[in-house]
Amino acid sequence: MTEPLDVAKLQRRLAEFAAARNWQPYHTPKNLVSALSVEASELVEIFQWLTPEESTRVMDDPDSAHRVTDEVADVLAYLLQLCEVLGIDPLAALDAKIDRNERRFPAP
Repeated sequence: MTEPLDVAKLQRRLAEFAAARNWQPYHTPKNLVSALSVEASELVEIFQWLTPEESTRVMDDPDSAHRVTDEVADVLAYLLQLCEVLGIDPLAALDAKIDRNERRFPAP
């Protein structure tokens, strides 16, 4: 049975992967943000010319589903690496942001 995934474990795996290849010197905040932007753009590219209706069915096609899944993973990997480098707890940051948004945009 596999162990459940969590953010800290994934960040450790990413750090170990980079360390084994001596990539840490390249994992500066600037480079990670740039890579994150590129990967997010690759995700956008998949949806760029789809109609709203087509975009809701993108996961129905195995080829496009695979591409979307890979790009989502790339975006998340760079975001988690950026959080690790900057000392941000991504779950705590999101939780705090939701709290602020609930105050800023109260439900009717």
